[in-house]
Parts: sequence; C-alpha cells; structure tokens
Amino acid sequence: MKKSTLCRHFKNMKSGNDLTGWVLFIALCLIWGSSFMLMKEGMRHLTSVQVASLRIFSSGIVMIPWAFRAFRKIPPRMLIPVFVSGLLGSLFPAYFYCMAQEKVESSLAGSLNALTPIFVIILGSLFFRASVGLRQVAGVLISFSGSVLLSVLQPGFGMSSHGFSIMLILLATMAYGLNVNVVNRYLKGISSIDIAAAALFLIAIPAGAILWHSGFRLQGLEDPGIRRAAVFGLLLGVLGTAIASVLFYILIKRAGIVFASMVTYGIPVIANIWGLFYGEHVGLPQLLCLIVILAGVFIATRVPGGRQKEGS
Repeated sequence: MKKSTLCRHFKNMKSGNDLTGWVLFIALCLIWGSSFMLMKEGMRHLTSVQVASLRIFSSGIVMIPWAFRAFRKIPPRMLIPVFVSGLLGSLFPAYFYCMAQEKVESSLAGSLNALTPIFVIILGSLFFRASVGLRQVAGVLISFSGSVLLSVLQPGFGMSSHGFSIMLILLATMAYGLNVNVVNRYLKGISSIDIAAAALFLIAIPAGAILWHSGFRLQGLEDPGIRRAAVFGLLLGVLGTAIASVLFYILIKRAGIVFASMVTYGIPVIANIWGLFYGEHVGLPQLLCLIVILAGVFIATRVPGGRQKEGS
C-alpha cells in the first residue's frame, strides 16, 4: 500500500465521504474491540453457550429484512457456500470465543484476534493455491512469535489451564481466515451485504435451537442478573454482529478494502483499553507483544507498490 493512500485519507478529513469513512472506522474499532468485554459481562449470569447462541440468534433476527432481499438475488446452488460462510465467519467463532473467555482475559482474546489476516494467508496458500512470498512468511513468523510470547506472559500460565482456551481462540481466527478464502473463491458474484444477511439468517436457526436446548427461557429474565446478561448478549448480536457487518460493508464501499482492513489494528487496542479499565493484567510486556503481532500482520499483508485496488 502506498504511503500516499493513507496520507490522502488524513489530508481529506474535511470532505464528507472521508469524514464519514473515519467515523465508520472508529465506530467499528469501538464495537468489535468492545465485544470481548461484552462476552465477559454476559457470562457473569449466563453460560458461554447461551451468550454465543443469543448473539447469533439475535443477529439473524435483525437481518431478516436484508435476508429476504438476499434470498431473491442469491442462486439456490449458492446457498450451501453461504451457509458455510455463516458457520465459519460467525457461528463457530462466537462459541469458540465465549468458551475461551471462561478461562482467559478478554484483552488476550482481543489481541490474538489480530492473527486473522495471518490465517487468511496460511490457509489460502495451503488449500486455495494462493501465492506466498518471503515477506508473507516473515510476517507470519513474527506474528506467531508475538502471540506465543503474549500467551506465555499470561498470569499463572500453564498449558493445562490456558492451553485449551488459547487453542479455541486460534480456531476462531482460523475460521475467520478460512471464511475469507471461501467467500473469495466461491461467492465472488454475490454482494457482501447479501452474503452477510443470508448467512446470519441461516445460522440463526441452529443457534436458536441450541439456545432453547441450553435451558434459556424468557421467564428467567425476571432475575435482574440474567436480564442484564441477556442485554449484553443482545448487544453482541444486534450491534457487534448485525449492525457492525452492515457498517463494515459501507466502509468498504466508501473507503476501499485497504482502508477498511485497517480495522484489524484498532480492535486489539480497544480490547486492551477495556482490559485496563477492568483491571486485567495488561502491562508493558503484553503491549510489546501486541505490537510484535501487529507488525507481523502489517508486513504479511502490505501490498508493495500500491497494486491493491481500492474501492469496490
């Protein structure tokens, strides 16, 4: 990516489109960066499965108006890839992250989320014949070194107590990375908003069944603690999944995929700020590890010579 690309965004802040782009960018960083703390709050009175199910189910309900339009435009033969995209891009990560945060801090989950672009590269090269150069390999190695150090620096770290939870977070980022490749390979002819709307509606069906099977009932909302936890779950679904998805695609249209992809760098920053606010173990060593992870992501995803097309 050319330096002039970012400079243009900073210099043109006064124009309507660029100002709107920056507002959307900041809003997405705040929403997605705060989602890890919303999970933690929701799990104070609900189980991880209930919070994740409530998140996905509510996001699907909110997207119904867009989903009906999407189903009219998406060919029936493409519905299976759309459903797979929903599983990889939303359903599985929602459960993995909530289950992981039963044991690890939300700041760690937010920091490791930055590995998503790394898994896009790794899985793309392994299964989708994407070309990988020395620069991408170097970026992958740097990011993973930072993630290993960040995990080891967790208070009381031990493979028996933290290993499984960290593996769940890595599986979530792998699912995100695989989803990007699936969409790029099999769903190129469909607009992003149609994919999101249809996918969220489809996965809301199994999420609703799981939510019911988990024992969650509206009668339980009489308890103030459960009611408060349910609100956090709904915020995750309505704001953190449904509305944020729409905002992200608007940002891509206005500012281009290069600028929109920089949200990756803002999410862990917000997650760690929330971690500090909640008294989590976020010190200089953790912040340095985060910088190493983000540096690796930048090296691996940087487009030399500005060849990547902006806008869509």
